[in-house]
Amino acid sequence: MKPGLDRGWHDRLNSVVPILQWLPQYQRGWLRHDFVAGLTLAAYAVPVSLAYASLAGLPSQAGLYCYLLGGIAYAVFGTSRQLAVGPTSAISILIGSVLGTLAAGDTLRQTHLAMAAAVLTGLLAILAWALRLGNIANFVSETILTGFKVGAGLVIASTQLPKLFGVSSGGNNFLTRILDLARHLKETNLPTLLVGLGALTLLIAGERLLPGRPIALFVVLTSIVVMTFLPLASLGVKTVGTIPEGLPRLGWPMMHWSDVDNLLVVSMACFLLSYVESISVVRTFALKHDHSISADQELLALGAANLVAGVGQGYPVAGGMSQSAVNEKAGAQSPLALVFASASLGAVLLFLTGLMRNLPQPVLAAVVLIAVGGLIKPSELRHLNQVSRMEFRVAMVATVGVLFFGILKGVLLAAVFSLLVLLKRASRPRIAVLGRLEGSDRFVDMSRNPGSKQVPGTLVVRIESGLFYFNAENVHSEILDHVRRRGAVNLVIIDLSTSPNIDLGGARMLGQLHEKLTKSGVLLKLAEVHGSARDLLQAEGLHTRIFGIEQRLQTAALLHKREQVSRAS
Repeated sequence: MKPGLDRGWHDRLNSVVPILQWLPQYQRGWLRHDFVAGLTLAAYAVPVSLAYASLAGLPSQAGLYCYLLGGIAYAVFGTSRQLAVGPTSAISILIGSVLGTLAAGDTLRQTHLAMAAAVLTGLLAILAWALRLGNIANFVSETILTGFKVGAGLVIASTQLPKLFGVSSGGNNFLTRILDLARHLKETNLPTLLVGLGALTLLIAGERLLPGRPIALFVVLTSIVVMTFLPLASLGVKTVGTIPEGLPRLGWPMMHWSDVDNLLVVSMACFLLSYVESISVVRTFALKHDHSISADQELLALGAANLVAGVGQGYPVAGGMSQSAVNEKAGAQSPLALVFASASLGAVLLFLTGLMRNLPQPVLAAVVLIAVGGLIKPSELRHLNQVSRMEFRVAMVATVGVLFFGILKGVLLAAVFSLLVLLKRASRPRIAVLGRLEGSDRFVDMSRNPGSKQVPGTLVVRIESGLFYFNAENVHSEILDHVRRRGAVNLVIIDLSTSPNIDLGGARMLGQLHEKLTKSGVLLKLAEVHGSARDLLQAEGLHTRIFGIEQRLQTAALLHKREQVSRAS
């Protein structure tokens, strides 16, 4: 085989399996950070996965299996250094509500349906990767991410505050959770609150006094020791409870083909939920740490993670914000942190289930609150408000959408709003009136160059946008308004240098404008026409109707001659 072909296959393999790129370049100094981050993430994953599995109506260990297997798959195929893959509250609630009805109370059937949903979700993600559909993430702008981070941080905090106060929690969005917490504040368990506040104090002090040290891990281990030797459980301080021992057995889910039709809709919903949330988190940390990521490759990574979770007695997974924030806050430098987390969870399942049952819930709530605190930055919103009120509105739509409608609906709502804003802007493009700079042949925007002057009897305008069916009528009307306001115009020149794209509606508008101006005795010329636009205008026969499409030098010469004639007269 030719060396060039070998090289091509080598590059392709490295692209599809990113671990082949970053592992040989792994720096020894990262190892301690990744190890600590992996242990911290595992400590966080234990209680969270148990809670999420109960939401999904599955055995408690199913959530742990998702972290254990999904993390390893993502480490092989993923491009983010901080994303942590596992079950999320949104997906868990979705699985529990839909599959609970299908399973009709049969826990074993619900387990296999959940496994099948994860497999289908993985296959959908891999199909999207093969079709290179990762560009849908481009509709989630940096402005949307700013609002998303604030909203996601507040949502996650609202799920942890009840654990900190030791009260029951309810509600399915931020507002209802906060209202429910306020109603139950009188039931606060004082020992639980003191344990949580003590953990918060240690975490905050540790970050300030010992930056970069594994403070969260130290707090978690200390709390287990304290809980073991002090009678805090009898005072109402809750722990994560008993975890079944053993690693998952791999195997395909048992299901009928008739189940596929029922599972396809829920799997598509899980895929969209997983990808939108994951890519939002990936891009958030990529921007923060100046790392490059691949939206297409993330589809493959999520597909692989869901596939292995499905064959390993788990259910659909995603890159959640809370676990990723814990991973990043603990110092993760590469996806190897996920491997350490999976190894730690494997050790817990095999040897440490008895010890981990004494992990206090308020301590883990404190760890999560500290982790997501960095996401809530009002200064970023204030900066957006100062720079661009429209961008600020987009960010606020993302924040409010996430708070009241959840991660997926909030981000999608902000993306739709952002597109509507872009369409509104594009529908009314700016049309600049150009004038000649004194002593030169340059034509510039008169609003930005007060020293420029218009050529007598001539109106020169520049359309600062493409010409499309949805803005053609507005452009047509505004140019005629300029002609009427100027008065005594017998030549209109439209500079299309900033209009590289013209569709059929835009081309026909130019023809209609020509006819309208001709009836008023005004000549229309076009200048700086791009090649593709020229081809379309010629195909429509407009190059003869508009008396030729002028080049820049021809137009300048025409104007120069007209100016000389005007001065002579």
